[in-house]
Amino acid sequence: MAVGSTLSVGLLGLHAFMIQSQAFVSSGLPYFSIIGLPDASLAEARERVRSACQAAGIAWPQGRVTVNLSPASVPKHGSSHDLAIAASVLAACRAIPAAPLHNTVVLGELNLDGSVLPVQGVLPILLYAKRQGCATVVLPRGNMDEAALVPDLHAVPVDHVGELVERLGGQTSNEWKALRRLDLATSPRPAGPAPAPGDMSEVMGQEQAKRAMAIAAAGGHHMLMVGPPGTGKTMLAQRMPSIMCPLTEAQQLEVASIRSLCGNLASYGISDVPPFEAPHHTATAVALVGGGSGVAQPGLVTKAHHGVLFLDEATEFAPRALQTLREPLESGHVTLSRSKTTTTFPARFQLVMASNPCPCGYGYGSGERCTCRERDRIRYFSHLSGPILDRIDIQIDVLPVQDLHAARQSGATSSQLREQVVRARRKAQRRFREQQWTCNAQASGQWLREHTPSAALNVMDQALSVHMVSLRGAHRAMRISWTLADLDGAGAPSADHVRQALMLRTKVS
Repeated sequence: MAVGSTLSVGLLGLHAFMIQSQAFVSSGLPYFSIIGLPDASLAEARERVRSACQAAGIAWPQGRVTVNLSPASVPKHGSSHDLAIAASVLAACRAIPAAPLHNTVVLGELNLDGSVLPVQGVLPILLYAKRQGCATVVLPRGNMDEAALVPDLHAVPVDHVGELVERLGGQTSNEWKALRRLDLATSPRPAGPAPAPGDMSEVMGQEQAKRAMAIAAAGGHHMLMVGPPGTGKTMLAQRMPSIMCPLTEAQQLEVASIRSLCGNLASYGISDVPPFEAPHHTATAVALVGGGSGVAQPGLVTKAHHGVLFLDEATEFAPRALQTLREPLESGHVTLSRSKTTTTFPARFQLVMASNPCPCGYGYGSGERCTCRERDRIRYFSHLSGPILDRIDIQIDVLPVQDLHAARQSGATSSQLREQVVRARRKAQRRFREQQWTCNAQASGQWLREHTPSAALNVMDQALSVHMVSLRGAHRAMRISWTLADLDGAGAPSADHVRQALMLRTKVS
C-alpha cells in the first residue's frame, strides 16, 4: 500500500482553487479510477495517463490505483490535471521520489505517446499559485511565454512525461527522447500579436462624431451611432481603442488572464491596447454573455472587459441577445448559474453600437431617398428597446460627408484625442480617489446629486419635469456633464455642460 500526492489548480471562471491529487496504490485486480467530481474529459485521463507512462518506459502498477481530487465537493473539469495525476501515481509506486513534489504545482495535458500539451488558463493559475506561496510550477513548454509574465515564480518546462520523471530523479527508457525531438521540430509556432487599431485621422470628416467618441472614451460612456451606409460608423468604432487610456499593469494582467482562459493569449500577447470585440449580428445570447453545459465559459462581454464591445448593425441582433446586455451594462459583471456551479465573469466594457436609421438606410434628414414604410421603420428600430437605449449614454447621428476637400484638410489624430482623454481621465481618478472609481461612468447617483452645482441640477430638473429623460437617464447625463467639464478643464459641470450632455443623450428617439 502506497500514497503519492501532488498539487494542481482548477478554475471556475477566473476563480482559481487548489487541488490536491492523491494516488493510492493497493493490491487487487488491476483497476484505475479517478474520484472527486471529475467531468467527462477529466475522467478520460485514466487512459491518457496510463498510456503516457508506459510510453516513457515506466511499468504501470499491477494493482488497484485510485486517484482522489480534493476538495471532493467541487467539480473539476478539463485535461490540465493529467500531468498532476500521473505524477501522484508515479510517486505512489515509487517511480519518482515524493519530496520534490512538495509545494509544487503540476499542470499539463498528456497525449497517448507521453508528450505534454499546452493548456488554457495558465496565467490566472500561475498568479493564484504565486499568491498561495507555491515555490515551483511544472508546466508544458508551450505555456512558458505565459509563465514569463509572472515574476518570482520558478517555472519548470517539460515536453514529455519522461522528462518530468528524469527531472524529479526517476528512471525511464530513452525511446521517448527521439519522439520528443521529432515533436519539437514539427510543432507550429504561435501566432504573433494582433495588429494595432487604425488611426482616427483615416476617417474623413465626422469631427463631431470623433468629439463624441473622445467624450465616451474619457468618461467610460456607452455610445450609439445612427446614420446611413458609408458614413464611417464602423471605421470610427474600430478606432475607438486607439484613443482610450492605455491599460494599467493590473488591467493588462486581467485581460491576459481572460485571453489565457479562452486559449488565444498567443494571438494577442501582453498589450496596453484595450480589447476590441465585434461579433456578427447573428451572435446568440450565449455567445454574448457566456454559457455552455457543465462549467460556463466566458462570452464576448467578458472578452471585451476593459475594452470595447462593438455591435455593428445593432438593430439586426436578436432582441433576446440584446436584452442579455442590460445587467452587465449596469453591474460590470455577469453571473452564470448551472446545476453544479455558479460562475462569475468580469464584464466592465464600453458598448458601442452602430445602426442604419431604417431598413433601406436612407431615412435621415428630409427622408426623400427613403423607400421604407413607416411601420417598417418602427419595427426595424424597435429591436433596441427602451431599457437598452436608456443605458446608452451618448446617442448621435452620423451624417454623410458633404465636402471632401474640407474633410481631407481637417481631422484630429488618435494621439491628439488620446492625450485629451488621458488628461480628463486622470482628473476624474484624482477626484474619485476615496471611492476608487476610475471614470465618471462609475460615479453613483448619490455622489452626483451631492457634488453637481445647483445651476446644473436645475437644468436637469427641468428635463425630468417634461419627461425628457428618466431618473437613470438623468444620472447618466450628469456623468456626461462631468466628463465634458473634465475635457474643458473645469472644476465642475456648468448648466451649459448639462445641456450638451442632454443633447448627446437624446439625439436618437
